[in-house]
Amino acid sequence: RTAEEKIEADQRSIYVGNVDYGGTAEELESHFNSCGQINRVTILCDKFSGHPKGSVLYQSSVKAAVELDESLFRGRVIKVLPKRTNMPGISTTDRGGSRGRFPSRGGLSQRATVYGALRSRPRGRVYR
Repeated sequence: RTAEEKIEADQRSIYVGNVDYGGTAEELESHFNSCGQINRVTILCDKFSGHPKGSVLYQSSVKAAVELDESLFRGRVIKVLPKRTNMPGISTTDRGGSRGRFPSRGGLSQRATVYGALRSRPRGRVYR
């Protein structure tokens, strides 16, 4: 898809957070059924635990769906927001390590701590 098509699809989409782990796409669809036609439901899952991180619904009326913010879904208060458009290369979190030639906070380079070299404390029990 082109960038314009992605932006247009994102403008018709919502993000639903704090979804119960057992929630299915069919249950989400019935919860938001009063907001207009739902084209697709995508449940985003954490790659390590497999638990849902949130859901994205592609539908006709975003304003009506956002009004269901803080409603109850399977006994949990859900967060409903308009889906944001992801911009390539822009991150909301800085997950990078040391980018300069200076060591990280602990005084050791990341490579040294990964491979166990240059430890500041000896391993095991130390008797004085």
